Amino acid sequence: MHEFHPSDACACPRTADLDGHGTAAASRRRFLRGAGLLGAGVSAAGLGVFGAAGPAEAAADAPKPPRDRTRRNGWEPDPDSRRFTFVVMPDTQYLFDEDRIHPAPLEASFRYVLDGGTNREGGGDDNIVFLAHLGDVTEHGLPTEYAAVTKSFAMLDDAGAAYGVLAGNHDVRSSTDDQRGSTPYLQTFSPARAARTPGYRASSPDGYNTCHVFKAAGREWMVLSLDWRLSDAGFAWANRMIAANPKLPVILTTHELAYADDSGKATLSDYGHRLWDKLVSGNDQVFLTVNGHYWPPGRTVLKNKAGHDVHVHITNYQDRYYGGAAMIRSYRFDLDRNTVDVSTFSPWILETAAEERNALAAQEAELTSDVDRFSIPIDFEQRFAGFAPAPRRPARPASDLLVRDTLAYWRFDNGGKAGTGLPDRQVVRDLSGQGNDLVRQATPGAPDTALTWSSDHHPDQPGHGSLLFDSRNKPPVGAYLETVPTAPVNRETFERGYTVEAFFKLPADWSPGQNAWSALLSRWGMSGEAGKSGDSTDPQEPVVTLSLSDAPALQWCVYPLNQTGASTCWGHQLPLDHWWHVAVVNDGRLNRMYVDGCEVARNPSTPAVGLTALGRPWMLGGYEYAGVLDKILHGWIGDVRIVRRALSTEEFMIS
Repeated sequence: MHEFHPSDACACPRTADLDGHGTAAASRRRFLRGAGLLGAGVSAAGLGVFGAAGPAEAAADAPKPPRDRTRRNGWEPDPDSRRFTFVVMPDTQYLFDEDRIHPAPLEASFRYVLDGGTNREGGGDDNIVFLAHLGDVTEHGLPTEYAAVTKSFAMLDDAGAAYGVLAGNHDVRSSTDDQRGSTPYLQTFSPARAARTPGYRASSPDGYNTCHVFKAAGREWMVLSLDWRLSDAGFAWANRMIAANPKLPVILTTHELAYADDSGKATLSDYGHRLWDKLVSGNDQVFLTVNGHYWPPGRTVLKNKAGHDVHVHITNYQDRYYGGAAMIRSYRFDLDRNTVDVSTFSPWILETAAEERNALAAQEAELTSDVDRFSIPIDFEQRFAGFAPAPRRPARPASDLLVRDTLAYWRFDNGGKAGTGLPDRQVVRDLSGQGNDLVRQATPGAPDTALTWSSDHHPDQPGHGSLLFDSRNKPPVGAYLETVPTAPVNRETFERGYTVEAFFKLPADWSPGQNAWSALLSRWGMSGEAGKSGDSTDPQEPVVTLSLSDAPALQWCVYPLNQTGASTCWGHQLPLDHWWHVAVVNDGRLNRMYVDGCEVARNPSTPAVGLTALGRPWMLGGYEYAGVLDKILHGWIGDVRIVRRALSTEEFMIS
């Protein structure tokens, strides 16, 4: 526990604020496509913005929602990139303390943000979209202090940058809440000034709370910048803002919410409990909160009333060298990785060549403890599904998938009721019209439930259904599908090329010992029967198989017409309980495997022409070895398509 001194800018846990009042206490490709715009009632009239007499009257007329200024004066974040950075800046008060005015660190941080993070040693931050100051801009809230502060913040104004500021207990009289009236802080950071920033939506009638919306990853995100102490009117306003924009994820910034112990474990303060109970917990849209005020920094994850995670972070470095040196924290969102990468550093120190930094500055350039540099895993689609579910891609007619040279197309959304089994000899029609129908085959004693209809499917799958293969192996017990004896695909050698595609999912209980080397799709007939030989040949394995190794990883192992041995494409280890799309493409010369439309590394460069055929059926979900059924798939198979030519990735079923 740090000792508190009356001259300190912010209290650490179990301390008192400046006027003696106790204040302390004992983380897919189309993520949320078509996200909703701001709801009705956000206008000044609808939410009472500037509607009451008081300090907010500095903005004489309630501003209408401003035009998009994100492309003014060089501020040009990419609203569609799936990687973007949200920057926070905690307590800068020791840099603006009566006649002790040191704006250089603050301005260096602003330059970093305005330069898009490109001036950082070893790389920067991608696509900075917003800067949030966490309060205690100054030490005493004096007009002379704000006279210096406003000159620095003019850098952001002149560049048209998106930013938010809020009052800390040193910016205003700490015994007051957001109904305190006019202050030097509010005269400096007025609603009128906020209204000129990109993404501004509203201020509370008192002027101390603001709402911004920024665009990133193809959707809108809300930032609520809330006063050091909310009144009942402030809580009502903040709740209305969230309710009026019911599909927007919310980042809440405020001065005090949580404090941390020396291990970095954060705990809600007394006021933080009130903020949690009256605003955060009941609004599932709030997924991240960031506050300053206390040190040391820390973090925790709390469950809201919906049972979802809320990441609670405290960041404050005023107790460190040079008053924290205007340290900033970057939250780098990566929606492809479902991760937020967090780092903390001082652009001011980093602007100085390493060999020219003094001993103390060298230690503070970049902080690397587990509360200063870390990653947050967040499945954004899942986390936001309760208030902004991703629109599901509708099913597509089978006719749309019958591209030129389609030889077979099987899908399972027009069969029996989900959960019911396919009876013995059940026929699944080839929708290409080529006569490559499938028929159910089963091992002795296999129940109907060994192969069932399912409504589960890949989100990009044309048909909204699948088959669930529930098998046991060693020896195999279950059911699979097999092309009828008269199917043309049984004799096809694909000398001009081919594309084989399938959607599939392996369940969480998939076991390498039981289920490895089963196949999604394979062809009856051993390589030895086809006269194949050589070092890469197993005479007892099938001439064609799309299998799953013990990793599990995909393997396309085939015997081309022009080779005596096998040609094998290898995928990579795949997580279980997740839908995947695989495509194997041959252009008449080379084999290439793609997973979710991305080419894998281990594709052979040796020419492979066509596929060896012995005139025997193909199996869906079955695998033969040494001429007998050896394995049956444990998992789901969705749409499967075979085309007699190479398709581009844009033509895959996933596209």
